[in-house]
Amino acid sequence: MPPRHALSARRRLILKYSLAAAAVVAAAVVAVSGRRSEQKPYAPGEAVEGITSELARHLPADHPRISFTNVAPAAGIHFRHFPGTRSTQLPEDMGSGLAWGDYDGDGDFDLFVCNIAAPLTASPEQVAASPGTNVLYRNNGDGTFTDVTAQAGLEHRGIGMAAAWADYDNDGDEDLVVTTYQRILLYRNRGDGTFEEVSRKAGLAGLKRYWAGASWGDYNHDGFPDLYVCAYVDYQYRPEDVGKVSRQFETVVPFTLNPSSYAPQPNALFRNNGDGTFTEVAERAGVANETGRSLTVSWCDFDLDGWIDLYIANDVSDNAMYRNLGNGRFEDVSHSALVSDYRGAMGLAVGDYDNDTDADLFITHWMAQENALFWNMFRAFGDEAAGKLQFMDIADMMGLGQQALDRIGWATSFFDFDNDGRLDLFVVNGSTFQREDDPTHLVPMADFLFWQKNPQDGFFDLSRVAGPAFTELHVGRGGAYADYDGDGDLDLAILEYGEGLYLLRNEGGNRRHWIKVRLRGSRSGRDAFGAVVELTAGGRTQTRFHGAQPSYLSQDAPEIHFGLGDAAQAERIVVRFPSGKVREFTNVPAGKTLIVEE
Repeated sequence: MPPRHALSARRRLILKYSLAAAAVVAAAVVAVSGRRSEQKPYAPGEAVEGITSELARHLPADHPRISFTNVAPAAGIHFRHFPGTRSTQLPEDMGSGLAWGDYDGDGDFDLFVCNIAAPLTASPEQVAASPGTNVLYRNNGDGTFTDVTAQAGLEHRGIGMAAAWADYDNDGDEDLVVTTYQRILLYRNRGDGTFEEVSRKAGLAGLKRYWAGASWGDYNHDGFPDLYVCAYVDYQYRPEDVGKVSRQFETVVPFTLNPSSYAPQPNALFRNNGDGTFTEVAERAGVANETGRSLTVSWCDFDLDGWIDLYIANDVSDNAMYRNLGNGRFEDVSHSALVSDYRGAMGLAVGDYDNDTDADLFITHWMAQENALFWNMFRAFGDEAAGKLQFMDIADMMGLGQQALDRIGWATSFFDFDNDGRLDLFVVNGSTFQREDDPTHLVPMADFLFWQKNPQDGFFDLSRVAGPAFTELHVGRGGAYADYDGDGDLDLAILEYGEGLYLLRNEGGNRRHWIKVRLRGSRSGRDAFGAVVELTAGGRTQTRFHGAQPSYLSQDAPEIHFGLGDAAQAERIVVRFPSGKVREFTNVPAGKTLIVEE
């Protein structure tokens, strides 16, 4: 937990940063519009004297020397996203995500990737002939992958959005949900390397909405994972809308690409009935979020009462937080918790970045809005504020705000890429603006890799020293982490819109020690979503919330990874399952994968 003097310093800085915010946004507007003056033109990411220069952060000398290398071709990944020409419609441009999971139970992580087969203007015959199917890559265990899509029965062609793995029927193998524009697909794992599409049989096929992010979590403690699915906007293509435009930062934006042109749609909560079927209960439970243009959702116990809550990242509408009351219903605490935050939210990371045992929020936003770091103050003060679920946006103070003013952020997650015991961040960026010289393509951007020095000094952007993958320009969308090669450090998969898939191997993160934890639930369901794991090593306690990180349309590997720094062992590991069962381990050596059975 940050010391009291650090918290006081944060309070003193709030006014200063607030007064500078309008000027900072103005600088970003100039950057985007490309206006010129007699002064030196602004360059993206460059500090502006008297404005962002006050917030500029220079890399400390002790930053980690770690890089990420794209090894996708060598690993056997040859993926082409959207093998067609975009038709300037919103469902095409929101991109696709990916999900890490061990579908064959061999101990290493396989990768499912969503795809867009063809533009919305394509005929059924053109869609059927497209090579742009969703893809399942089986991990061969030697650093390479094999495309097993056809034999697995997962060759869907459409506008693929999100994917998430879970053993929804508790039969011992991972099943898969995939959201698409207008459809939810549920694939039951037969356990022999093939899948059966059971959407209609399971009760997930009745609602036709513009589906986006999806997350699994057992909100009612019955041992079966439930499913929350975001719905975005009521997109309707009308010929009379073609040619209509608005202007954003001196850039022409077609009506059919502006989410504000369309009304939001309600989200869905599918309660698992425990018999292979689901019942939609969002309105009854109080979590439909009818006014939100929802893209990403997380299940996490933000108030530490033993029941997982909901946080929803909404585009051009208020974000929403729903507190689980433990009786099948939720209370809307968005405003009282100070996280309603009307911005253009896309991606969402959840984790205890400051190691004070409660979950914080990081949210990626649209251009000129800054990304947000919502610090959870539930454990913070030890005075009259203790025990109140409230958050404070401290992104600028922690080095995560103004750096993003000229970027549009999507996938993101907290992850300890250098194994020092502190959570870092990656952010995938890519524009929604069309290129002026070629409107069939979108404007590319560089991604971010943020290293956390400590909770007081905050985060530093290592992108320019972390390898070409973080300096090259792409139109990024989905992304998630996994130690796919089992070498003890976390790697990344990033989906580039209209291009391909980057598999970024971590080079050097395993110089420091680590421990992994894999959970095998029983009363809490096989996946044990909602379990909380605490590890103490080298005088530091770290907390992880299992199943809480959604990224953007994506899912991180379902393995809890702890960096230990120089500690040779963890003195104590405590696993608290949602059922109330607690398992405790002592003196666990570094370099071990601990499998914890409930």
